[in-house]
Parts: sequence; structure tokens; C-alpha cells
Amino acid sequence: MRGLLFQPSKLLLAIAIIGMIGVLPARMFGQAEAPAAGGAQPQWKDRAEYDLYDAISKDTNMKTRLEKLQQWEMKYPQTDYAKQRRLLLLTTYVALGMPKEATEAAKQVLAMDDPKNFVALYAIVSSTTALAGANPSPEVLDQGEKAANTLLASMDTPPAGVTEAQWNAQKPQLQDLAHTTLGWIAMQRKNWAGAQAEFLKSLQINPNDGQVDYFLATCIYSEKDPAKIPTALFYFARAATYDGQGALNPAARQQAMGFVQKAYKSFHGSDADFNKLTAAAKAGPTPPADFAIKNAVDIAKADIANEEEWAKAHPQEALWKNIKMALMGADGTNYFSSSMKDAQLPTLKGKIVSLDPETKPKTILLAIDDGSGNSTTADATLKFDMPLAGKVDPGTELTFEGVPESFTASPLMVVFNVDKDNLHGWTGKNAAPVRRAPAKKKASASN
Repeated sequence: MRGLLFQPSKLLLAIAIIGMIGVLPARMFGQAEAPAAGGAQPQWKDRAEYDLYDAISKDTNMKTRLEKLQQWEMKYPQTDYAKQRRLLLLTTYVALGMPKEATEAAKQVLAMDDPKNFVALYAIVSSTTALAGANPSPEVLDQGEKAANTLLASMDTPPAGVTEAQWNAQKPQLQDLAHTTLGWIAMQRKNWAGAQAEFLKSLQINPNDGQVDYFLATCIYSEKDPAKIPTALFYFARAATYDGQGALNPAARQQAMGFVQKAYKSFHGSDADFNKLTAAAKAGPTPPADFAIKNAVDIAKADIANEEEWAKAHPQEALWKNIKMALMGADGTNYFSSSMKDAQLPTLKGKIVSLDPETKPKTILLAIDDGSGNSTTADATLKFDMPLAGKVDPGTELTFEGVPESFTASPLMVVFNVDKDNLHGWTGKNAAPVRRAPAKKKASASN
């Protein structure tokens, strides 16, 4: 996204300001004037040179204007109006969007005419990223930095030909451009802190600039400081969601959105609450006071701490939860054989799903409690050598100590052999036997 730094609106700004400044009119051919103090008044070589200049000054087509300027250079390499010609070339290159030529012309103006010439400084600043390309040279970065700092330092005084009111109206945009350029240059040098400072100054002037949002986010993210990543994600999301004046184009916003989605999931550990991030970014140019995104590492640490506290408070549930995870894992069979089979386990707790038979059962299907709240799906079979007394209702809670005999992983079912003395909470009772009255004795024959 490097090439998107300066939008067409900023070229229009340059043209507007150049139009205010213009070029001071040269003396008409043959016009007599008093010589300037300390030197002779500049003169046209001949009428043809004056006519060529006059045609250039009246030509509003920048392309044909450039052709006439080049003719002037070719026919009159030496002229008393070299300064005016250099400035005309400079403004024409800027208007035509020719950064390389504009920069070279600007350097000539600064070196030979005026080291603080506004148009020349502006041309260099606004051309820096285009000249830099994918692998910016130190020379391009240095000259852009020097021009931007000089431009900022000369903001208090309007250029010649610009009124105070015109200058005050344009000055914030120029300051924005200078700070953005300085931030971009610092970013190329991997001076992340310096770049952030300049981009923040730019956003204070113009809070709605998707490109600056994206570059600020890039610099913050590049520091790889977990504490700063949420802020970086906010500005990435701002670049991706802001669609007003100063926004990135749709393709660039889509690219930014794709990046921030991946970066958010990597940092947070999931997509949860991503919509809250994008809503906050779209709503305002800066993170809200209560803005925060939890790091996946911190979430995991908190989960572990909570899990440990829960396990201490619920040892039976925690034991079965761990057993289930092991049995349903890739190495469940080996785990059962080596750690569970024929070994009496500590006390487990569950609720009755069904009895077989329903009265005086020898088998209970039990849903063992793992803390999930599931009390209807049986995952344990308790087998007894002798029938239990009576029956109890499904949902009754029992505890037991049993010896695993076998298991299946899907669906999970562990078969336990359980001694009746190791079953707790069974309240079933056998019905008392029916007592019958004794039979009456028969009367003797003698009676």
C-alpha cells in the first residue's frame, strides 16, 4: 500500500496553491524600466524570445505548455529570465504529475534561486513516495525529510503572491502532508516510534485519513509489543471500515480488512467480539477510553488458573473430565490399558439414566458428572454381582468406587465392576414379605 500514500486531492492542493502564486510577469519586450539596484535590468534576447514566453504564460494546457518551455530552453539556453523559466518548469511538472522531473527542477530552484521556495519544497515533499519506489534510496529519503522540515519551519509566513487568508486556509493541509511524509520516511527507516509521532500529528490535523490510519497501525504492529497490539488492530480496522472523504479505495479497504481479521484472531485466539472492534473503529477516529482486546496468551493463562481453582473445588468432576479427554483422544486405548483397566478408581459422581432390570437391578447406566451439566447421556455402566435392593428413580445422584473392565470411545462408555459396598446414595428397598395368618386346627372326631 506504499504507493497509495498521497491521494489525487493532494495534487489538486498543489495546483491550487501554485495558481495563487503564479509567476511574476516579466517585463514586456521593449519596455523601458529603471535598472534594479546593484545590477542591470534583465532583457529579452529578441522579440522571438518574448513572444515565446508570452505564449507560455497564456497556455493553460500543461502538456503544450511544457513543449513550449522545452523550446525556450533549446533556443535560448542562456537567458536573463532563467529564474522565471525554472519556476515555470517546476509548476508545469507538478501540474502534470511528473515527480522525477518536478524534483529535479525543485532542487535547481532551491539551489540557485531561493532555498525556502514554497513550490519547490512542496514539489519535493509530494514527490518523495513516488520517487522512493519499493526500495527507497537514502538520498530520496534525506531530501524528502529536509524539504518537509523546511516547509514546516516556514509555515508562519505566506509565500509571495499568497494572501494571509489564502495561506491560513491551506496551511493545515500542508502541515498534514509534511507530517505524513516525515512519518512515511521514518517508517522506511524502521524508526517506528518516530513514524508514530508524525502520523499522530497528521491525524490530529485530519482525523479521517485511511492511509495514515493504516501506516500508523503498521508501525505500532511492527514493534511486536503485545501491550500495543490492540491499538494497532484498532487503526487497521479504522483503515478497513472508514468510507468517508479521505478513505482508502474499496480494494485497499478489503485488503486491510483481510489483514486485521487474521491479526485479530492470532492475537485474541478466536473471532469472538471482532464485530465490536470494527464497530468501534467505524464510529470514531481514535480508540474509545475503555477500548481493550484480550491476548490469547492471557486468556489461556486465566483459563488455566480458573480450571485449577475449579478442579480444587470439584475434584470428582475434574477427575472424570480428564479421564474422558484421555479416553477420547488418539491414544485412548493405551491410556485405558495402562492406567485404568482393573484398577479401582477414586470416587466418581453421576446421575442414574436407567436400571436393568428396573427393579432389583444388576446394571446401572450412569451419566457421570464432568462439570458440563450433562445429566442425561450415559457414559458409564455399573455392573454388580448381586442385585441391588428395590429401585430408585432416574436422575438420582450416586457416588461409587469402581474397577474399569472395558470401554468404547465413540460414543464413550466405560464399564465398571462395582461392589455393593462401594455404591453410595442407593435408597432402594425390597418390599417386606407378606405375612399370612396361621391355619385353624380341625375339630377332633370325638367332638
